[in-house]
Amino acid sequence: MKTYLDCIPCFLSQTLRAGRLASQDDMLIKQLLDQIANQIENIPMEKTPAEMGEIIYRKIREVSGVYDPYKSIKSQSIQEAKLLLPTLKAILEKSENRLQVAIRIAIAGNVIDFGMSKKFSLTEDVYRILVQEFALFDFEAFQAHLEKANTILYIGDNAGESVFDKLLIEEMGKKTYYAVREIPVINDVIVADAIDSGLQEVAEIISSGSQAPGTILNRCSPDFVGLFHQADLIISKGQGNYEGLSDEKRTVFFLLKAKCPVIAKDLNVKENDIVLKGINI
Repeated sequence: MKTYLDCIPCFLSQTLRAGRLASQDDMLIKQLLDQIANQIENIPMEKTPAEMGEIIYRKIREVSGVYDPYKSIKSQSIQEAKLLLPTLKAILEKSENRLQVAIRIAIAGNVIDFGMSKKFSLTEDVYRILVQEFALFDFEAFQAHLEKANTILYIGDNAGESVFDKLLIEEMGKKTYYAVREIPVINDVIVADAIDSGLQEVAEIISSGSQAPGTILNRCSPDFVGLFHQADLIISKGQGNYEGLSDEKRTVFFLLKAKCPVIAKDLNVKENDIVLKGINI
């Protein structure tokens, strides 16, 4: 997905939010905003928004000296998500179509996104999504690919959301590689967060090598790229991964909530719609 003009003010908003988590020094935050604003002139619009995100969070680390501004927020999100697990497992056990409900639960976790300016209530949003109609729902194609798959590459998005991913991975019951970011960026899941979420119990946790808030193959490790091309089924969670992978030529299934107008427009859905979309299916 390319960068749209509407992405540009979002870059500055993200910088301000992360800067305030990293520092209380207004002059330092102003320095961050100045440096990111200077980068905007050189943004190639054909690049993905996630690639600009990599620049933003590198600058935040350099200027503030804070490696993981969202660390405590991620931990809190994971613990809050874990509190919902018993109820969600009970709902899953009673469901007529367990796979569909597990997909809904995984998408429900996608509301946990501190890269967006929108506020959310995890519990309320999860229960809303459990009954919400899908705007795009390529379930039959997903199920067909899953039945034939021996290996799954499941590309994670946010910490906390990762707890809900665990339920879908358990339900699918296949050899799964759970890919996370190489280093902290926004509240995206890294290895430590995946372990805190219990993903090591159902999947092999790997790093994509990405330092961006998304998966851009030319910014990922050779090992990850090799797995991307070899895995039988690829599941991509969230908006950042959609930005980076939506133009790829192999089959990918995207699970997300369209939380911003740019993503919604690119998908041809409405804001706040939920999506299971396959490409090249």
